[in-house]
Amino acid sequence: MWKTGLLLLFLGLLTSGELQQEETEPERRSLPPSGKLDFGYVPQGVYQTLAYYEPGVIGLLFHMVHAFLYVVQPNPFPEDLVVKVAKDKFGAIQSEYQKPENVVLTLQAIYYEAGFVVCAVLGLLFMVLLPLVGLFFCLCRCCDNCGGEMHQRQRKNADCQRGLLTTLLFATSLVITAGVLCAYAANQNLSSQLKGMRRLVSSNLRDLQSFTNETPTQIDYLIAQFATAKNKVISDLDNVGPLLGGKIHEELGKEVCPAMDGALSMAGAMRETKDALENVSMSLEVLQEATGKLHFNLSLVRFSLNRTLNDPGCSDEDSDATTAQLCRSIRISLAQLHVSANFTRLPDVNNQLESVNQLIKTDLSNIIRKGYSSFNDTPGMVSDQMRNVVEGARGMLDIIGTNISSFSKVFPVHSTMANFTNFISHTHSKIEDSYPEIDQMDFYRWICCIGLCCMVVLILAFNFLAILCGTVGYDKHASPTTRGCVSNTGGTLLMAGVGFSFLFSWILMGVVTATFLVGGNVEKLVCEPFHTKQLFKVLDTPHLLNPEWRNFIPGYMYNDSDLDLTVESLYSNCKENRGIYSAMRLDKVFNVTTFLNSSLYTKEVGKMFNNVKIDLRVIVLLESEGKQNLIGFSETGVDRINYAAYLEEVNKGVTQVDLLSYANELEAQTDLMPKGPLQTSLKGHANSLRQIHSQQVIPMEQAMSMLNQSIRLLERTASDLPNKVADVLATIEAAQYLISQNATHVVNQETEKYKQTIVGYFRQYIEWVRTSLTMEVAACKPFSNIVDTVEIVACSFLVDSLNTFWFGLGCCALFLLPSIILSVKLAKFYRRMDTEDVYDDIETIPMKTILAYDTMTRFPRASAPPRHIDW
Repeated sequence: MWKTGLLLLFLGLLTSGELQQEETEPERRSLPPSGKLDFGYVPQGVYQTLAYYEPGVIGLLFHMVHAFLYVVQPNPFPEDLVVKVAKDKFGAIQSEYQKPENVVLTLQAIYYEAGFVVCAVLGLLFMVLLPLVGLFFCLCRCCDNCGGEMHQRQRKNADCQRGLLTTLLFATSLVITAGVLCAYAANQNLSSQLKGMRRLVSSNLRDLQSFTNETPTQIDYLIAQFATAKNKVISDLDNVGPLLGGKIHEELGKEVCPAMDGALSMAGAMRETKDALENVSMSLEVLQEATGKLHFNLSLVRFSLNRTLNDPGCSDEDSDATTAQLCRSIRISLAQLHVSANFTRLPDVNNQLESVNQLIKTDLSNIIRKGYSSFNDTPGMVSDQMRNVVEGARGMLDIIGTNISSFSKVFPVHSTMANFTNFISHTHSKIEDSYPEIDQMDFYRWICCIGLCCMVVLILAFNFLAILCGTVGYDKHASPTTRGCVSNTGGTLLMAGVGFSFLFSWILMGVVTATFLVGGNVEKLVCEPFHTKQLFKVLDTPHLLNPEWRNFIPGYMYNDSDLDLTVESLYSNCKENRGIYSAMRLDKVFNVTTFLNSSLYTKEVGKMFNNVKIDLRVIVLLESEGKQNLIGFSETGVDRINYAAYLEEVNKGVTQVDLLSYANELEAQTDLMPKGPLQTSLKGHANSLRQIHSQQVIPMEQAMSMLNQSIRLLERTASDLPNKVADVLATIEAAQYLISQNATHVVNQETEKYKQTIVGYFRQYIEWVRTSLTMEVAACKPFSNIVDTVEIVACSFLVDSLNTFWFGLGCCALFLLPSIILSVKLAKFYRRMDTEDVYDDIETIPMKTILAYDTMTRFPRASAPPRHIDW
């Protein structure tokens, strides 16, 4: 009955599942990283039970008992012996005990129990012999032997003996008192802990209620979170253009974009070539015209200077040698006043400019931009061509969501949990109903234990009262026959304590022996192995309970004993608060992998994307008109311009000498001449040169600079121009061929990545469900708490208290022996005697010569003749 209910409970926990590790891990390693989904946190129940027990002060007594048991039984836990006995089920040992292997097994058991056997034998001897000794002791005293004769010999050390015996008896009584207090404390601890047991039981049942209440909520949460994966998939399907098309565009763009950029760069170079040719043509016209004007003006200046230097003042060396020398120097320098560059011999570039202008009429940049636009429309093309696949995938998502939502209808989780809740409530009510009976039984037990303690307390009362009376009623001047009533009462109480000791001690020892054998063996064979987990190893021994079952739990529940599910693993997993799905290996009850494969249709979704065909042949990167335009650019003749001639003229300079420097030097030389018409005329010529420099030379220099820049730009552009154009066209052709013919590989590669991203969302959901089932959903901590609670109640409450009780009573029973002996001897010193030793004229009696006396005639009040040595 309970097995069926347990299986139904476990089956109700299976809301989703896991892919097997060996199937998913290799795939996951090869998948591209997809967007991380946030499924939130599974709602968790709060378990209240703290399965931990701290005994407090009485724990010291527990440790003492454990140490004593270790001394009695120091052998390790006999795992092999227990396994053999359990497998045999005691049958063969009882029926065929004479077989050698059974004899060996019996000897091993005896060897392990040697300490307990010895203690039990001693206890039995105590139980048997002490009543017999008490009987013979009573008979002996009735015959006035064994201290029964009411006569006490006088000794010199009587007071010392009396004090020593009193002290020893008092110390012994204190030890017995400690023992009875230990037993009483254990008795009270057991009763109080049994009352506390109700709190633990209620807490465990409340945790089970939380377990059953939270599990359906967790299941519903797992089912509801499929919407997170579904919405993300829908979002990616709606954005298939930017996501898939964008990736295809990005991969193809690695070759397409450089080709298109090269063509666009060539279009820019074409415009720059046109501008440069226009600048060259304009600059060349300006420079040719300006060169003629400059040549004419310089000729006029040279003529004017020659005429001025023909002045008589320049040729009269006798009157002014300095002036004549300066005039000769100026005349010699006139040869420098000539134009240096000759632009009239440079060929024009009108043919090249006309060819380029014809090409420019075709807007190559616009053609290239159209190619860019066509290529950049790849996401839109992908979105249009994927419309049917997207619609099919959306329809499949709705089917998957319906199947996931219908799972709770296929498996009645809520009704199963409700039935389990009713079972818990019924069990709780039964336990509550049994509490009065438990309390009554515990009360009877408590009364019996208190009765045993009262036996010891009665003997202690006699001892302590006797010591008190003997001590208070002591009179050192009184003779044994004249002792007072108080002292005599003390002796009588001592003998009463001796009598009760003989009556009760064997009962106490019988109880001690029985509880010692039970409690000690339970502690050594159950409690200690549980803490060291050796008990789990015994329970997990293969073929222990059934020869056909390797592991008991899976063999019993799933009929598959080879499944790796042991008692220790189950307990440890629940102790770690893991999910019951993984702890109980419930995948054997319901094949979650098969359910997920059929419910999530990941293979079908993959097949839909495998059939995707994306055609990019409509993309035209560069039209034929643009190609012809590029070819025409290479045939414009720009590469045939004589750039060396242009650069040679440009590098010469406008004039052979810097006119401004020449004018300044001329004026400086003129300043050395005497003032007069010659000086004035020469300075006028210097100003004319400055004017020519500013009005003609500087504009020509600017035009030459522009010509230089344009020529160099054209030279760079024209350098290997046909090959450059051919390379651009070849690159574009290669990119176009890639798009039209070889794009299938890129499309398939990116489609596979996109498919894996979509499927990856399902895998994330599956992995999250698997992890949640393993770690969070239906956490089985309450079940390990129940085991721990049973251990606490059985071992910490019952066994430890029981062992402490017999330990205290055993101490009392053992020390009753010296108490009996000391009480009998001490009673002689407390009780009033009938006769005593009396001597008359002791000094006149030759004690050393008299060997014996007739006590009846010489000492009528003495019961024995005095000896000298006794004095």
